[in-house]
Amino acid sequence: MDPSDAELISGYFLGDEKALEALFRRYFRQIYAFIYKYAGGAKDAEDITQKTFLKAWRNLKNFDKTKSFKTWLFTIAKNSAIDFSRKKKDVLLSEAKTLVDPALSPAELSERREIFRGLALSVGKLPQKYSDIISLRYDDGLSFANAARFLGEKLNTVKSRHRRALLMLKSAFLHQK
Repeated sequence: MDPSDAELISGYFLGDEKALEALFRRYFRQIYAFIYKYAGGAKDAEDITQKTFLKAWRNLKNFDKTKSFKTWLFTIAKNSAIDFSRKKKDVLLSEAKTLVDPALSPAELSERREIFRGLALSVGKLPQKYSDIISLRYDDGLSFANAARFLGEKLNTVKSRHRRALLMLKSAFLHQK
């Protein structure tokens, strides 16, 4: 019979490094699959998963042993994924700000305008159900939940359409070059 989470944690604090390894191995796949949904890619999911287990190891001494270790670990994973999403959004916003950089030459500004025209045209060519979610998400700044309510669709449907729309836009841009 496998030792419980509490037994493995106690074993680790008594000096058994293998106990912590067994505990983390028990939840690794579940945590990775959970984070993958947030990250949208294997590389980012691997990084966030690694950070999750590192945070868990660093904070294990603060873990309330009367609570569920699994719930605690998933909370760390969720918070790590949210932090990642926020940082990614901040990077995208800072990149967007460079679009109006006064230091850009007229040729660079013209090139960027062409890219945005191409993007706008590509969005316009998407089927209505995909262009709607792109518009609500990026033009109106709605969250997926609010966009789902507005469209009268399920949240997962809106998220799936958003992902498909982005893939269609990416494909359109790759074929333009």
